[in-house]
Amino acid sequence: MKVVVIGGGKGQSTILRGLKKHHFVELSAIVTVADDGGSTGRLREDFDMPAMGDVRNVIMALAESETILNQVMDFRFKENSRSDLAGHSLGNLILTALTETTGDFTEAIASMSSFLNVEGNVIPSSPDSLTLVARMQDGTIVRGESNIPEYKNSIKHVYYDQEVQASTQAIEAIMNADVIIFGIGSIYTSILPNIIIPGIKNALSKTNAKFVYYCNVMTQPGETDGFTVRDHIQAIETHGNIEIDAVVLANDQLPPMILDLYIDEGSTPVNGDVILPGYTVIHQELLDFDGGVIRHDSQKVYQGFAKVLEAIECPLAVK
Repeated sequence: MKVVVIGGGKGQSTILRGLKKHHFVELSAIVTVADDGGSTGRLREDFDMPAMGDVRNVIMALAESETILNQVMDFRFKENSRSDLAGHSLGNLILTALTETTGDFTEAIASMSSFLNVEGNVIPSSPDSLTLVARMQDGTIVRGESNIPEYKNSIKHVYYDQEVQASTQAIEAIMNADVIIFGIGSIYTSILPNIIIPGIKNALSKTNAKFVYYCNVMTQPGETDGFTVRDHIQAIETHGNIEIDAVVLANDQLPPMILDLYIDEGSTPVNGDVILPGYTVIHQELLDFDGGVIRHDSQKVYQGFAKVLEAIECPLAVK
């Protein structure tokens, strides 16, 4: 079964860590390259290349095994160091070096993937260096993925004000997919930066794949304040000009003490106790609360995926 996961950030990596355990699944991850913050932002500016941070995270998630090498690749030099390396991730530096050596970002990803025995295909959504732009409800324009959540206003839509080329591999993966998964993660700065690319948007309109959205559990301050499940779905459908087939919602009980910490930071639960006419809604236990944070659990994603396939009546579902 060919499954494509579209997104970026830790949420996409969590889904991939779970799904790679299903040996009947051939995974492809389409990853945003619009990130412009931290180590990634500095390197893409210095070397005029696509953002590599989310790509690095996905490569680590799909590596055959979590070894000391993976930990080294995720190593980050101390921010308070006087060195030029301060704040940089070693994996980001290696991807940059491979890109400079091969002359091609996609080839650099393939080389690192081969070295780490990655189980699946890691595909940048575009070979270009992109700057995401958001128009707020009050008409204000905010440029840069890292700046958008800082504005503390409702987002009307995100777009690119430059010509953007879609990755050929991304288009092929979408057209050949049986299931396409959106989420988990930031709607406007992780998922939508992929699907607003014209070539990808066009492929999504033509594919025969089923669309599944793993919805966020908590709202994100500055990005999805006050959002309902329907608001999350509508943002994807409107930007991608698609119709979601199924929505997966976590039904775990949220620990009150942890929940209070999130509320203090301006993040509130996305109400999962909803009726969504026209959508297949799947409720599952999906969360982990270790370390006092609310996160999706890759093992629970793995355990629940067969039920998702059954719910969307996927003909290739393996029971």
